[in-house]
Amino acid sequence: MRKATGLSLLLALLLLTTALAAAIRLPRLAERPMHTDEAVHAVKFATLIDEGQYVYDPCDYHGPTLNYFTLVAGWICGAQLDDLEDELEKAGTIKYYFTLVAGWIRGERTYEEIDERTLRLVPVAFGVLLVLLVAGIGDGLGWPGALAAALLTAISHAMVFYSRYYIQEILLVFFTFCLIISGWRYYRSRRLIWAILAGVSAAFMHATKETFVIALGAMVMAVAATVLMGGRGAIAGVARVRKINVLHLCIAALAALVVSSVLFSCYLQNPRAIIDSVATYKTYFDRAGHNSVHIHPWYYYLRIIGFYRVQGGPMWTEAFILLLAGAGLVAALLNRGLGSADRAFVRFIAFYAVILTVVYSLIPYKTPWCMLGFLHAWLLLAGAGAAALLRTASGRLARAMVMVLLVLGAGHLSWQAVRGTYRYYDHANPYVYGHTVRDIFSVVKTIEEMAELHPHGRNMYIEVICPGADYWPLPWYLRRYPNVGYYTDVDTSVGPAPVIVGYASLEKQIFNKIFAAPPGQYSTYVPLFEDYVELRPTVELTGMVMWDLKDGRLKAHAGAGDIK
Repeated sequence: MRKATGLSLLLALLLLTTALAAAIRLPRLAERPMHTDEAVHAVKFATLIDEGQYVYDPCDYHGPTLNYFTLVAGWICGAQLDDLEDELEKAGTIKYYFTLVAGWIRGERTYEEIDERTLRLVPVAFGVLLVLLVAGIGDGLGWPGALAAALLTAISHAMVFYSRYYIQEILLVFFTFCLIISGWRYYRSRRLIWAILAGVSAAFMHATKETFVIALGAMVMAVAATVLMGGRGAIAGVARVRKINVLHLCIAALAALVVSSVLFSCYLQNPRAIIDSVATYKTYFDRAGHNSVHIHPWYYYLRIIGFYRVQGGPMWTEAFILLLAGAGLVAALLNRGLGSADRAFVRFIAFYAVILTVVYSLIPYKTPWCMLGFLHAWLLLAGAGAAALLRTASGRLARAMVMVLLVLGAGHLSWQAVRGTYRYYDHANPYVYGHTVRDIFSVVKTIEEMAELHPHGRNMYIEVICPGADYWPLPWYLRRYPNVGYYTDVDTSVGPAPVIVGYASLEKQIFNKIFAAPPGQYSTYVPLFEDYVELRPTVELTGMVMWDLKDGRLKAHAGAGDIK
């Protein structure tokens, strides 16, 4: 009876922690501008939602799971949230509410209907479930350590920030954790179902992002290190590993192959993608050391986790996580303070975290979200470390001091997560990386105002000119405009569009294009933007618009002929 009550309390605490994770991640999902990568993935998703197909590109975009789950989110989310909020303010009849529910169930079925909230709900869901999944290793970390790990995952600034990012990384972390849990449960029970789930988890990792091989390799090395470092128990550990049913492993591998093939080929519509999912590694090996934009020193990840500050910005640090993880590492190696935790499992997590960190640090190509895999491993180890500190604290005073330290550390992490997510979401933040600035909203609003005045409305022709195809995320924000031309340089062979947006460095060339229009086709243009605007920090945009359109008199003169 007491055991059942204790388990119920633990599960209740885990559910509360999961609810906290959701509460931090869910609000104001559309407030932050879309990052370039988010916009690219969103536009890639258009093919799936509008045409029912996903064609894997071995050079970019990564695997299809993000797109598939976004399709589900679109079906579920229903009408636009703003529309629902407006409608709910109206008093209605039973018939009205039935209509409202029907609209909610109908969902967002086209690319134009999808918005940022629907897209970002996908990583939010996986980020929240990642906290709940800790239940699967409660006997491995020990329940106190597991609950501490769940709380740290819920409030980690990096985890919160990227759980609201429409990229694959948080999904990869989720499926990787599923593989760890399935492997652990199979090791404990030798039940076939866990072997199959491990294979399926590996398949979803593969179908999420190509870097899954790094995590797999780190797991294999961590298992080997755990067995070899077992001391007197090493021989018994080797014997236990050798008792694994080979048939089970074959079935797990088959499950991984089948599920991965089905996902990559879009349910066998494109079998070529199965081969491409392997051939892609040539591209990624080349990219790892030759993309100068993303080449960073080996300590890059440790620096942004440990201490980060830009001039004029606040100080950021998640060193508290590293401190607790260090305590967990010591506890695992010395077998002290682990309580009910399984020493072999905690050692595995410790070795896995260290190996994964070293590998990612040695790879020259670095982006901050790539560190989520090893950061999550450190969070698990930090949970074990927090529990170990409490167990090894001798005396009430020492235990009270540890508790105060843990509470203050958790409070600081939570404060950082909220501040970074809802205030510094596009600047002065260690996890903001080449991000679109808030000016994008005024750019889009200005274009919308011009479209409202043009006789063709959103069918109005728009030119976007950015060297190196550096116009993202504008294709996302202008997705409802069917006649947008995207150019890498100024094309003087065609006449100027009613609205032109481009790099400020191209302003002189844009002027030359406008003035080069043949007699009878020349129109007066004026600046589109009244203030200085940027696409990203230091990337200034300029804009030109026909004077009649800017002046709001185009409709009055529409009968004189169309302007193109």
